[in-house]
Amino acid sequence: MRIEALADADSVARAGAALTAAEARAAVAARGRFIVAFSGGHTPWQMLRALADEQMPWANVHVVQVDERVAPAGDPDRNLTHLRESLLAHCPLRPEHVHAMPVETADLEAASRHYTLTLRQIAGSPAVLDLAHLGLGPDGHTASLVPGDPVLDVTGADVALTGIYQGRRRMTLTYPMLNRSRRIVWLVTGREKAEMLARLYRGDRSIPAGRISQDQALVLADHEASARFGPEPSLR
Repeated sequence: MRIEALADADSVARAGAALTAAEARAAVAARGRFIVAFSGGHTPWQMLRALADEQMPWANVHVVQVDERVAPAGDPDRNLTHLRESLLAHCPLRPEHVHAMPVETADLEAASRHYTLTLRQIAGSPAVLDLAHLGLGPDGHTASLVPGDPVLDVTGADVALTGIYQGRRRMTLTYPMLNRSRRIVWLVTGREKAEMLARLYRGDRSIPAGRISQDQALVLADHEASARFGPEPSLR
């Protein structure tokens, strides 16, 4: 895992956008398509808005979701709502290349299995993402892999459901799916994330984020989140 310390959340967002665009161009050149999974959060939404202005091979880009809250269409709690507002309204991404988690379905267990099949159709079997964007919660969660939830122990499915967390059930990609990603990029901002970022860097498996593979991982963090690492701008 490598950590790059940047000045502030805006710098993190812009660096994330530039890296995503570079990964997209390389993936399309190598394999003809780019499959990226996005998380929610204020800095990721800034990154998505910046990404709309990058040089992207949009015709060959497929967007999937890392996780989603079970809520009605258009609800401000939905990551898809912000994905549409921040990215889709500002770029020529094909609508059929946006693969939203089907959380409006009554049978959520069936919906999670359906999303697994969707991932296989676009990303192979087993499905492999070119890039997964992750965030880090002050409690050590990432995606909707939250402390104490049975979803942490799911090993036989790429998509699973959580219990209620912060008022909502969630659909999430699981460890097996995320850990097959060719590249993982973490966007981490804010002083309240500093302790968990230090634990993540140490590979502390007692927090959910610590069980994500570090082999192909890059952390883009602002100075507040990376304060415990001192003044060095980059760590390996």
